[in-house]
Amino acid sequence: MLHISVDQRRARLAWRHLLVSRARVSDPTAAADALVAVHATDPGSAHLGIAVRSQEPDIAATEDALYQRRTLVRMLGMRRTVFVVPSGLAPVVQAACTRDVAVRERRRFVQFLEDNDLDENWLTGVEAATIGALTARGDALVSELSDDVPELRREIVVSAGKETSTIRVSSRVLFVLAATGHVIRGRPRGTWLSSQYRWATAQEWLGGDVPQLSPEAAGIALARRWLTAFGPGTVDDLRWWTGWTKTRTHAALAALDTVEVDLDGRSAVVLADDVDPLPAPPPWVALLPGLDSTPMGWTGRDWYLGDHRAALFDRSGNIGPTVWCDGRIVGGWAQRSDGEIAYRLLQDVGGDAVTAVEAEADRLATCIGDVRVTPRFRTPLERVLSA
Repeated sequence: MLHISVDQRRARLAWRHLLVSRARVSDPTAAADALVAVHATDPGSAHLGIAVRSQEPDIAATEDALYQRRTLVRMLGMRRTVFVVPSGLAPVVQAACTRDVAVRERRRFVQFLEDNDLDENWLTGVEAATIGALTARGDALVSELSDDVPELRREIVVSAGKETSTIRVSSRVLFVLAATGHVIRGRPRGTWLSSQYRWATAQEWLGGDVPQLSPEAAGIALARRWLTAFGPGTVDDLRWWTGWTKTRTHAALAALDTVEVDLDGRSAVVLADDVDPLPAPPPWVALLPGLDSTPMGWTGRDWYLGDHRAALFDRSGNIGPTVWCDGRIVGGWAQRSDGEIAYRLLQDVGGDAVTAVEAEADRLATCIGDVRVTPRFRTPLERVLSA
């Protein structure tokens, strides 16, 4: 069995995830494409994750790709998580992952409605009215849609275990419509850190209906893309990243031409045409945002995380802002109220690397400008550094 070393995995990560300075790109869409998809549950993560991989980090360039050129689209994807995805890949993600999420979420929402003496017919009518209102307006905030469709203001009681809460149905209706591919999250209200989006129909936003692919073909295509960006990886890595079942993961991999490889005692796979080693990159450092796609690309993380999990992850498994050096996480960073990028190294990296980290911190601060970034999922080290 072919052995792929940790050093080779780190070399692949450096080049393919655009973390070496000479690998950086000028187009935000190319940056997202290199990672397959960019985490966007925390809106700031997507913009910063693209910026650090850009030759000239520019938040406005990513906004242009999202809202003007629309070569990037924000959508629900793997593991019921919001991602920023190249528009051309959106149908693949929709068919491979989001379609199943939509079925589960709609079924769950209907159960909530039935508990409140409503039914699926009521939901179907509200969905149709909402799409009609969006079509007439072009795009709209939820508050504006609620003027057109008053039923969106209806409140229902939702019980989850022992906890009970009251919610407006508008958030659930738009969530389900987005998951089914009927509507798109557009430009946010306020800054690029806001998650209060304007909504539009997918047909208006993308200039036509989203192509409908078979789940099987889409799953194979997505598995290939993941292996290209993150391979070699284990079956568990791919299963976790996609949110698939074991059966579906094995089926997608079986349809690809792959080679089994050894990762220091762990069995993994790589595309058959991707076994040749990549050259060792020059020394590099990077400051990645919380929930960045690189550290969230595998479930087996020891080869780049080391023993820093407690400081850099929250209790739910969300990673915070990290400092990287030559393919390893070596510390964390945070932005303070005065705009300074503060960092702490958790292991010795040498004087040259420290100088490079300081330069990257200055580069990041310039990119962020007057905005203050607080991760949505806060970790122990980030809280200490931002104080």
